[in-house]
Amino acid sequence: MGAGRFIAAGIVAGVATAFARRKLGEKVAEGGLGGASLWTRTNHRGEPISLLEGPAVTAGLVAGAAVSGGRAPGASAFATAAAGAFGLVDDLAEDTSVRTKGLRGHLGALVEGRLTTGGLKVLGISGSALVAAAVGTPRTGSAFGHLVDVGLNGALIGGTANLINLFDLRPGRALKAGTAASLPFMLGGAGAATGAGAATGAVLGAAAAAAPGDLGEQDMLGDGGANALGALVGSQIAFGTSRAVRWTALAGVVGLMLASEKVSFSKVIAGNEWLNKADMLGRRPVASPGA
Repeated sequence: MGAGRFIAAGIVAGVATAFARRKLGEKVAEGGLGGASLWTRTNHRGEPISLLEGPAVTAGLVAGAAVSGGRAPGASAFATAAAGAFGLVDDLAEDTSVRTKGLRGHLGALVEGRLTTGGLKVLGISGSALVAAAVGTPRTGSAFGHLVDVGLNGALIGGTANLINLFDLRPGRALKAGTAASLPFMLGGAGAATGAGAATGAVLGAAAAAAPGDLGEQDMLGDGGANALGALVGSQIAFGTSRAVRWTALAGVVGLMLASEKVSFSKVIAGNEWLNKADMLGRRPVASPGA
């Protein structure tokens, strides 16, 4: 993997995330970037929370990915930046009067001829993931085999970007999910051989910088930050593992996305002792019903 690359990616990502969050906060406080109301949402407790973490984390992840080295740092950085940008558009421009939820809802709207911001996000992230895959996938074997690999890698990047976003329903949950998915690349194998493990440094650096505000319920990743985090993790899988592992990972990603249409991840996590402990780590206690 290269300890130097790993450390550099972590430091760059952490510093860039913290710097971007501070500067964005100052700009919004001065009335710029559309003002505070554009960037404020209501969290699960009914309290105001800022979306500024999203673009800050995206900036940190892109910077960290760019210096991580490996097989395709440029492709990974591009996929991460594009996912963050399309997610941010959905965060800021979504028509809340006609709220369309879930991948099925947005795709259904597209079939009906309606382009929601969520639909634009799906198309944009899918397209940019394929571009990144086309750039970052090495040519091996036949032309047909290469096209299959590009499609597989594009689906992994786009699918993982969407999957991590599904966890952004409670403080710190998406950061923890993205970090957990990225950590195996530190352990060796193909990820280390291709340099994909160094990108884990970027994930850890950005997550460490964002965690205090996220767990403290002052900030949230939003679609922008969660999609960017998922795209970078998806890039690690796409560009750092064998074909067999990639097909297995894609099956898992698709399975979880389909399950999310029927099952509440929050209920599943709350109902499992160990998942709930990990989910609550660092968070404020859940308010009692009478509180």
